[in-house]
Amino acid sequence: MLAILAPGQGSQTPGFLTPWIEHFVQFGPQIPEMVSHWSEICGVDLNRLGTTADADEIRDTANAQPLLMLGALTGAGALFAGNDSAISVVAGHSVGEIAAATFAKILNPDDAFKLVSTRGREMAKAASISQTGMSAVLGGDRAVVVNHLISLGLTPANENGAGQIVAAGSLSALAALSENPPEGARVRPLQVAGAFHTSAMAPALEAMSALAASTEVNDPAIRIISNKEGSEVTSGREFLDRIVGQIAGPVRWDLCMDTLASMGVTGVIEMPPAGTLVGLIKRAHPEIETFALKSPEDLEAVREFVAKHGASE
Repeated sequence: MLAILAPGQGSQTPGFLTPWIEHFVQFGPQIPEMVSHWSEICGVDLNRLGTTADADEIRDTANAQPLLMLGALTGAGALFAGNDSAISVVAGHSVGEIAAATFAKILNPDDAFKLVSTRGREMAKAASISQTGMSAVLGGDRAVVVNHLISLGLTPANENGAGQIVAAGSLSALAALSENPPEGARVRPLQVAGAFHTSAMAPALEAMSALAASTEVNDPAIRIISNKEGSEVTSGREFLDRIVGQIAGPVRWDLCMDTLASMGVTGVIEMPPAGTLVGLIKRAHPEIETFALKSPEDLEAVREFVAKHGASE
């Protein structure tokens, strides 16, 4: 049983799209033309961002989110070429949920890029209102860590499993966390612009809600798991509503991984820029085989992985 995963913000690295763009150029102009088209929708040059932009520029939330969307769709397009019959379930981490909704045919790609670019811009605006940030808390007992964060006025914004919880809130509270980490844990500040997945993102909800309400959706053609509490969602409208609400709500990736395991998934492939999510699954559920699709050089090996784990037509 095969699952396809789309990574979230922070996974991007400078130039990660270069080999994919070069790969598709060999087969004709369709993908470069689509990249240009989606760039117009987003109002950013996705080709440049994915090939020559530096780390600071692609760290910008407004740039990172559509870029990650393009990476996930590019990898899936190269691997499956429209034939997704081998896929049993899809999921995405945070902004990766929009790519996952596209894989599941809840959204068409154009609408998905409209949503992801609006999400990135509105979250960047919300982040500029106050001095907030995020830090990874590594190790420690989950209950102890969560209670400690709450006592400092912080939110456990991403519960990623495998001993990793991301705290979000004011810079002063994050400084207090670094000075006084939870028992058995260490703290690593993250280079992000704000307290994502907390109430600090509430100003982004209005524009996203309005756009989502006017967006046509379909019920999922492939099973899809929600970040909200790791459950499968069978309504396309409900999944899109969850994507909107999740901007200011926690990500429970730990529960998503548990659901993959309980479904009987035997193999997962993480779309480009891959590595983060398969690393978490290796630690949380080592019984599930993983593949990080990083470049076109991986395509021959990943097709063998699909043949081993994918559903029969």
